Amino acid sequence: MNPDVNERPKLRFGLTALLLANVFLAFGPWFVRMADTGPVSSAFWRVLLAAPALVFIAKLAGDPMRKSHFAWFGLFFLSGLFFAADLSSWHYGIGMTKLANSNLLGNSTSLFLPLWAFAVQRQWPGRVQGGALLIAVMGAALMMGQSFELSQDNLNGDLLCILAGALYTGFLVIMARARGAIGPWPTLAWSTLMCVAPLGIIAYALGENMWPTSWTPLVLLALSSQILGQCLIIYTINALSPVLIGISLLIQPIIGAIIGWLAYSEALSAADWIGGALIALALVLVSQPGETTKPI
Repeated sequence: MNPDVNERPKLRFGLTALLLANVFLAFGPWFVRMADTGPVSSAFWRVLLAAPALVFIAKLAGDPMRKSHFAWFGLFFLSGLFFAADLSSWHYGIGMTKLANSNLLGNSTSLFLPLWAFAVQRQWPGRVQGGALLIAVMGAALMMGQSFELSQDNLNGDLLCILAGALYTGFLVIMARARGAIGPWPTLAWSTLMCVAPLGIIAYALGENMWPTSWTPLVLLALSSQILGQCLIIYTINALSPVLIGISLLIQPIIGAIIGWLAYSEALSAADWIGGALIALALVLVSQPGETTKPI
């Protein structure tokens, strides 16, 4: 029997999980804007509110972490620092640039992750993967083409979001190693617990307003971004290639642009629509059977 036939149901399930992950994550910047706390404080509540649910899920999955070597705690502590720094940079950037830009540049992991795979793991792309990545970069460039013309404040927000994308790449690389040994749910639960304290310390040091008057945006942020979105990303990270995962992250700015258009009247230009279409084309190309091998 052709092995590709046996892999197709698994591939379809992984792709579905990856697409859903990016849909849920795309709503995160909107909820951050709606929150009446400081930007880092919203990240603090995002992980703190999600932690009990993730710990419960890990317990149901038979969390092996409690019986594992102490070295794993160091790995998760490091992942917590990366994720706390990522969320701090990104949440600050969200309030300083367009919603579409915060989603696009915050997901610069879409470029950093394949570059890491090429440089460190020597996972060079095939012709289709390389072409898809190039098409996706062209689409992303079109979507951000007018970003830097708005103001210096917008530029600062963009740079913070790019920094967040680099930090999130480091987080995913650490999570891939742990997820392969411990499993997706305990991995996410422990990494989430480890970043609660750093985020609280950063928010307090910045003198932010930490206590919300409305809990709805923060609960929705924890549910969509941390519980659903991150769970699905961590689930797929050892099953699909870095190029596929990276390009899929660019679904978020497409959805973010539509949310910004509907909620904040952030105009969508022809370049935005063309860029989104190119990203969608790249995702279709790289998700074909035979193009999703060599996971992180």
